[in-house]
Amino acid sequence: MEVSTHTTSTLSRSNSRTSSNSELEKELNDLDLSGSAHNKSNTLKKRISSSRTPAKKAKRIRFFRNGDKFYPGSTIPVSVERYRSFDSLTEDLTRLFEDSVTLTGAIRAIYTLDGKKVEKVDDLEDGKSYVCSCNNEGFKRIEYNVSNSTSTKNPNRLSRIIRPLSPVKNGGSNGGTPLKEIDSVVHPRIVTLIRNGVKPRKILRLLLNKRNSPTYEHVLTAITQCVKLDTGCVRKVFTVAGVPVHRLSQFFEEDDVFFAYGNERVGANDFELEAEESKAIQAHRKTLRSSTTRTGPKPKMPVKSHNDTFACVDESLLNGGIHPDSLPLELQAKYTLGSIIGDGNFAVVLKLKDKQKHSEYALKIIDKSKCSGKDHYLAAEIRVMKKLNHPYIIQLVHDIETMKNMYLVLELVRGGDLFDAITRVTRFSENQSKIMMKHLASAMSYLHSLSIVHRDIKPENLLVELDSDGNVVLLKLGDFGLACEVTEPLLSICGTPTYVAPEILMESGYGVKIDVWAAGIILYILLCGFPPFVSPDNQQEQLFDAILNGYFDFPAPYWNNIGDSVRDLIINMLQSDPELRFSSEDILDHPWLTSDIMDDTRDPNGVVIEESLGPLETVMGIPITTQ
Repeated sequence: MEVSTHTTSTLSRSNSRTSSNSELEKELNDLDLSGSAHNKSNTLKKRISSSRTPAKKAKRIRFFRNGDKFYPGSTIPVSVERYRSFDSLTEDLTRLFEDSVTLTGAIRAIYTLDGKKVEKVDDLEDGKSYVCSCNNEGFKRIEYNVSNSTSTKNPNRLSRIIRPLSPVKNGGSNGGTPLKEIDSVVHPRIVTLIRNGVKPRKILRLLLNKRNSPTYEHVLTAITQCVKLDTGCVRKVFTVAGVPVHRLSQFFEEDDVFFAYGNERVGANDFELEAEESKAIQAHRKTLRSSTTRTGPKPKMPVKSHNDTFACVDESLLNGGIHPDSLPLELQAKYTLGSIIGDGNFAVVLKLKDKQKHSEYALKIIDKSKCSGKDHYLAAEIRVMKKLNHPYIIQLVHDIETMKNMYLVLELVRGGDLFDAITRVTRFSENQSKIMMKHLASAMSYLHSLSIVHRDIKPENLLVELDSDGNVVLLKLGDFGLACEVTEPLLSICGTPTYVAPEILMESGYGVKIDVWAAGIILYILLCGFPPFVSPDNQQEQLFDAILNGYFDFPAPYWNNIGDSVRDLIINMLQSDPELRFSSEDILDHPWLTSDIMDDTRDPNGVVIEESLGPLETVMGIPITTQ
């Protein structure tokens, strides 16, 4: 796999459901579907009742939510006649679970209680329990509440706690937290946990957000799974000052270091930190404001790369143009061919105009003969793009394949790509950066909910639109040449060096959060004009060492006028540990993006960037570059 780079070196690695009316409806009536899940069963029963084809008696299967020890599980009848495909079963399970649990996306996988993945509906056994997993979540080996008996005592479980209602539903009874309270209290943040035990105690870190912390009980469960106390579940939490934590809001206030206890007694000196413990806590923290002044020349943006590795066109076309008669008849009948509006080393993009609607598009032509050995990347790109429909993602309108070429009709974005905008403007205001990051995070969240990772998010692949004053009003993500669906940790080394995540370099396996890392690099660049990780000698090896080290700062004078809130977001997007790194949903939930109030924590000695960048038409009104 080839990798775009700002140096001459490259990086590569080989490597209708039917059922019996009376039988199944009676089974559904007999099932113990509690709470709001009962409403969902009524919907399923209506659909089942509409069928007239007899079937064998269905299996009674109980399903749990992956990693949720509070949810008692839902039991439904399952048969191959009713669910003729595995996808039809997961679709119904998604709808059923939505009324009872907080889902991070659609259910994609089902596991046995010992972690074995179920591939077919036939593999499910009558009377057994299984675990449902969303998107690309790995199986979480915890103690699921398999027994229906509530009288069984288990010292390692939180006693007499019933899993609260889903926070995304209105209400808040049975210990649930109303949605309004969650929105006002819970926001993504990383907390430091001190595990009770012999000093020096173990220091761990945990990412809290609306998905794992909608209630106080959920936070205790998340902490329990993180610290793994010898005595079982975490039952008591204290701040560093020794103040007991009894409310959900306390986890999201000023304190971000907490002591975790089970049933053990709290000693008088437990809240005194040893030097080694204090050092470990400080080692995890990156300061928001740096007093260091960058010496030497200001770092520069890397050289722009043309990421059209897998799109190949005869170079003679760039000189002589493309004759309309050379296009497939289907395109000739519908569109008028315009001029070349973008080209790279191997690709050419032309403007198209719909003859009837008069709307404009971009046409990308790919010479298949020059993609020998890499045609599977092209096939993957088209397969992924056909699944996508999002306002901040370049839309594939039409694709035509001939013996010689592949023709892709794409949505046209007029403002040019973000790399050229950065090169000409140098850096953007927080307001402009916020607009672009909202759009990018929304696009990533949509992709990741479909278990799709882009793998090459960079300014060259982000196209922008401008208003009449030259301000960026829209950003769209394009170029899905490296995108793929994630079903298990990926190992292929790919991407662009400046934006590559550390787990790719470590070859430890990676998932969708590599896109978040790349977005964090871009946000940093938008605000100051250069990337956080650079090589003084422009050597790729030095760059990779810096990325693996994970240390970066906010040097003066370039960051003097930038607020703490956006710095906090960047720090959390550039966490070296993917488990602690924000997800795309966390980005959208961060206060910097959710608040319309500008951060007032400014350095009075800093040079203020004007919010109005002036007419950008003169600096950003450039032809589209579509890869």
